[in-house]
Amino acid sequence: EYQGVYTDTSTEIFHKKIDGLGTNNCGEFLALVHAMAWLHEQKLTLPIYSDSDVAIGWVRQKKCNTSLVKDKDTKPIYSLIKRAEEWLKSNETKYTVYKWLTKDWGEIPADFGRK
Repeated sequence: EYQGVYTDTSTEIFHKKIDGLGTNNCGEFLALVHAMAWLHEQKLTLPIYSDSDVAIGWVRQKKCNTSLVKDKDTKPIYSLIKRAEEWLKSNETKYTVYKWLTKDWGEIPADFGRK
């Protein structure tokens, strides 16, 4: 599960539940690409934040380099990952993803308060 929120109000922009298994970093990657696609569709330019250095790196590489096992339980997330990678490769990624500074700002509002 992942979501995108406005960081100043914590108002939800999008929320996606994923059937099957995945990892936090895969969810972070998908959330970042979803945010970029949403901004693109809305013709908006807003900063995008993530507290995951791994996911930020994957977005920059346009490739989710997860070591998650591929099986029937992970098929749903791998389908979303493939779609996200294709979106990154076929769209100009003019959006910058910034590192959320948890030590300075507290938990990122999109993390569901589960940490």
